[in-house]
Amino acid sequence: MNATKTKVVRPTKSNFLGFTFWKSGEHWQAKPANDRKARLYDKIRLLLNRRRAASLPLAVTFTKVNQVVRGWINYFRIGSMNTFMKKFSQWMRHKVRVAIVKQWKMPKRIYTNLMRINKKFRYNFSDEDIHKVANSRLGWYKRSRGNVKNYLLNPKVLGIKKADRPGLVDPLEYYLLRK
Repeated sequence: MNATKTKVVRPTKSNFLGFTFWKSGEHWQAKPANDRKARLYDKIRLLLNRRRAASLPLAVTFTKVNQVVRGWINYFRIGSMNTFMKKFSQWMRHKVRVAIVKQWKMPKRIYTNLMRINKKFRYNFSDEDIHKVANSRLGWYKRSRGNVKNYLLNPKVLGIKKADRPGLVDPLEYYLLRK
């Protein structure tokens, strides 16, 4: 027994194999520790760094992100983390939208691609709305926050598999499926 590693603490203060515990009514439940959540954010932040993600093909980026997300969820799936997965999913999709829009670069290409998605899925945004979004002078991150892009590049559209590109995994949906 290692005296420096052994300790007696409350379950809520413990950290065992990346899990911490909390009490729900009469039962104790496990959840991922905060440091493990932070490490997941750091890994995805590194993969979806604007410079790196915009320079690589989406197939490579989506594959790497899917591997990290699936592996993390498969390890921590016994823990309860619905709220965390919902928040993480929204943040990750926002980072992906930033990378996609930065790959498109020019306002004309942004407009063309958003119009193509709008017509294909019949979202009924006007040409003027998409034109405003494409010609916005905001930065990449704020530009990807608007309602039009959030609606056009939604989880359904990002999850579509193409010939050379896997679809992006929705972490909340994948967690609920594996739970």
